[in-house]
Amino acid sequence: MTATESVRTPIHPVVTAVTVRIVARSFATRTAYMQRVAKARTTGASRGRVSCTNLAHAFATEAPNDKLILREIRQPNIGIVSAYNDMLSAHQPLARFPEIIKRAAREAGAVAQFAGGVPAMCDGVTQGQPGMELSLFSRDVIAMSTAIALSHGVFDAVLCLGVCDKIVPGMLIGALQFGHLPTIFVPAGPMTTGLSNDEKAKIRQQFAEGKLDRAALLEAESRAYHGAGTCTFYGTANSNQFLMEIMGLHLPGSAFVTPNTPLRDALTGAAAKRAAEISHLGREYTPLADVIDERAIVNGIVGLLATGGSTNHTIHIIAIARAAGILVDWDDFDLLSSVVPLLARIYPNGSADVNHFHAAGGAGFTIRELINAGLLHADVQTVAGHGLMHYSNEPTLQDHTLAWQASPQNSHDETVLRPATNPFSADGGLKVLRGNLGRSVIKVSAVKAANRIVEAPAIVFYDQDDVLAAFKRGELERDFVAIVLFQGPRANGMPELHKLTPALSSLQDKGFKVALVTDGRMSGASGKVPAAIHVSPECLLGGPIGRVRTGDMILLDAENGVLEAQVAAAVWASRVVATSDLSANQFGMGRELFISARGNALTAEEGAAIFGVADDSTNRIQTTEEVTA
Repeated sequence: MTATESVRTPIHPVVTAVTVRIVARSFATRTAYMQRVAKARTTGASRGRVSCTNLAHAFATEAPNDKLILREIRQPNIGIVSAYNDMLSAHQPLARFPEIIKRAAREAGAVAQFAGGVPAMCDGVTQGQPGMELSLFSRDVIAMSTAIALSHGVFDAVLCLGVCDKIVPGMLIGALQFGHLPTIFVPAGPMTTGLSNDEKAKIRQQFAEGKLDRAALLEAESRAYHGAGTCTFYGTANSNQFLMEIMGLHLPGSAFVTPNTPLRDALTGAAAKRAAEISHLGREYTPLADVIDERAIVNGIVGLLATGGSTNHTIHIIAIARAAGILVDWDDFDLLSSVVPLLARIYPNGSADVNHFHAAGGAGFTIRELINAGLLHADVQTVAGHGLMHYSNEPTLQDHTLAWQASPQNSHDETVLRPATNPFSADGGLKVLRGNLGRSVIKVSAVKAANRIVEAPAIVFYDQDDVLAAFKRGELERDFVAIVLFQGPRANGMPELHKLTPALSSLQDKGFKVALVTDGRMSGASGKVPAAIHVSPECLLGGPIGRVRTGDMILLDAENGVLEAQVAAAVWASRVVATSDLSANQFGMGRELFISARGNALTAEEGAAIFGVADDSTNRIQTTEEVTA
């Protein structure tokens, strides 16, 4: 692969400053991680370290030629970890991938084995249902499942087949425990465009208002989600795919090629051949630990901000970083957001879908613009080779042969994708809010300027269904801030509260000042209603959000980063944090199996993981004011 070089400005001082503070903060934990990686490395094939009995088990059922290669212990063995299931539209295409990969590996003189599967639940199916309370922790189960798949110790490189919300972060967290192994992520691509996002949102809102029946809603949803591939809005799943590009873990341009096409199949086969090349038995050894460093994490945050990506990644990127010994906090996101321009308008931050984004120039155009604007670390290691400029290229088939060419120099549609010199917004639209309610994040890239400051009385709820019940009773036809408590990771697993969006959007459209404040999550589809989410500490841990009472005036000021209950200090200090009977969240739909997960979950700003590296007390996190001083 040949990187396309361009003239670019020096790296932005804020990007440099944030990277430097992350490196300093992470020195002890990153050093310890890299020492573990170095200890795990081997000079020969990994399977050469296991006993003859172990090895015989590992190749017992292989075809004769593959068995011969595995016996000789000279050529690489590639482990396939897959999230295939045929209920998820995004993962159904993965059924075909192992055979494509195995065939390509043989052509490269290597062997590929299916190492293991990981669970893959669909947030689209569980949204608003009890099963959604397993969603966030499924990421950590996926990480552990990935580790189990690789624990046999016979692989020299890894291909991770996954797409959706918790699946890609979970696979990456798991793979990072085997950081000595080269790892490439292999996506399936988005489904073709169906019902427009604007029409879908309109019909959902009309249903919430009682103007359409369930049959009409189901018909619309079926036209939106109609075939194989990722849902086409820019939620967490598609944010995952862009992050894998900009962090150097895909083959360039892989993210948004639709499933079951010749180009998609060619990319899948090429990933296997590239994995053999970058194994320690190949020509360009590129371990995962060398790809995911502090600069790659900063690049991921910049890419998230520049494209208006999912708020879920203010949790996932932190958890991924911790798995590599890197300590990131929300102030890092906030600082970067102040200088990273918004280059894309993809639903819910616009009306276009990811297919439109891809056609306008896609990931390659966006990455080149950010590099040339000095907003990315270009001098990084990737699975495609040294230097992020590889990812300014896009794949093509020329006479049935896969090749890469430069992405378009100009956007094909500036209503969807713009150059850094003419962005939709000068900042990334993701902010940290601070005040007597704690710390939270808010995504404002889709929130109109007139709605970014809300000062209104609180209405306290303990469940999202209570909000919807009040809406249906007509009790919310006024200015208010919905305070939804006990939605954090320790309370109930931190389910997304996305089903509140149509109701709150309807009230906002009627002219009411409305906002959501919660210690829970919203979703990758967070949209036009201001939502202060991930409020930390969560209510169950005594977080001050639990001191809010119905009728308190709340100030949510996304312009100045303020989240305050306007209550006299003495009164505020005297209040007892709310309590709630959470027994209904403990059982049913498998929730009883996750009691220990809820009990051990870290805070949202620590990645909400049930495991993770410990923060070294000597590496104190600086405040935003200290960094910018």
